[in-house]
Amino acid sequence: MKKILCAILAVALVLSLAACGGSSKEEAKSGSDFKVGLICLHDENSTYDNNFILALKEVQKELGLEDGQVFIKTNVDESSACYDAAAELVDEGCDIIFADSFGHESYMIQAAQEFPEVQFCHATGTKSQTQNLSNYHNAFAAIYEGRYLAGVAAGMKLNEMIDGGKIKAEEAVIGYVGAFDYAEVVSGMTSFFLGARSICPSATMKVTYTNSWFDIAKEKESALNLINSGCVLISQHADSEGAPKACEEKGVPNVAYNISTISMGPTTALISSKIDWSVYFKLAINAVKDGKDIPTDYCGTMKEGAVKLTELNEAAAAPGTQAKLDEIKAKLENGEIKVFDTKTFTVGGKELTTYTADVVDEGDFKPETEAIEDGVFAESSKRSAPYFDIKYIDGISNL
Repeated sequence: MKKILCAILAVALVLSLAACGGSSKEEAKSGSDFKVGLICLHDENSTYDNNFILALKEVQKELGLEDGQVFIKTNVDESSACYDAAAELVDEGCDIIFADSFGHESYMIQAAQEFPEVQFCHATGTKSQTQNLSNYHNAFAAIYEGRYLAGVAAGMKLNEMIDGGKIKAEEAVIGYVGAFDYAEVVSGMTSFFLGARSICPSATMKVTYTNSWFDIAKEKESALNLINSGCVLISQHADSEGAPKACEEKGVPNVAYNISTISMGPTTALISSKIDWSVYFKLAINAVKDGKDIPTDYCGTMKEGAVKLTELNEAAAAPGTQAKLDEIKAKLENGEIKVFDTKTFTVGGKELTTYTADVVDEGDFKPETEAIEDGVFAESSKRSAPYFDIKYIDGISNL
């Protein structure tokens, strides 16, 4: 009898300890011990990185996280410095760690492999589908929808300039400052151009690359070179205020990215497109706190608020722009307008009926996936990161 009683007490003790352990773990996920980390390539001076930083601070406030629960590491190179930063955030007790730059990916994967108890989320990456790691995830958004819509604002401005006699129809030349000729940039500039040309059919576009995500001097120089070559409106996929400030100096309309640039260009800034990363941050953080799975590869949409436009600068925009933006936005959200409808553009004078894209990232850079579906290039539907890499559709050329 004594042995039986001891056995019962032992079992009860084990169950009690297990219960305490489960309760403690749950408390760590949902209480004041829960911690979040963010790794940024640059700092607040980069419009791209600042967009992430502001989004995380917004979510921090919404979820009631204290400053001691949120860690942000800035100016982290696309090198082993990223792994070191991730390891330091693990040591700080972070339950989930985000990184914002494409070149951070291999180091985030390395950290995910070494620290399986922590969730790692990488923005703009391509390898989560092939890594088979339950704690590694990619995220992006259908920013091509926002780029297209921002292009509509540009097209409205071009038409105003034509109608007002400032330029001839054939002089409606857009300049585009790109960082690199990666698919992400090519997809964005193409969708922007398609949006502009849907309003101003005579529009063409010249592109130049800085080969850097953030270089104020190069971006300003590139914008000035485009303006001097005859471009009458400038847009960008680069992360500084270089281009917007060049436009303000020259009195040339500008459409930017990530943040509103009205303060930099009060008479020339029209609008900016952006990804609202707070949508993904909140989704991923709540998933970890609730013990649920984070999507392996997440792509946010305009309809769910992950893709947005900043405030329209009525002082610089063409009359009627906001009404047109509202109209086109509704059509994008309900599917009436497809950004990469192959009937709206040609390549080498021909409509695309088939295109093989490199969607599955095996490190071989070999196209393997048909991207045209029902007459539409199905961007970001097979993988969150863009894979539209056609350089260039007709109407776009290098400077």
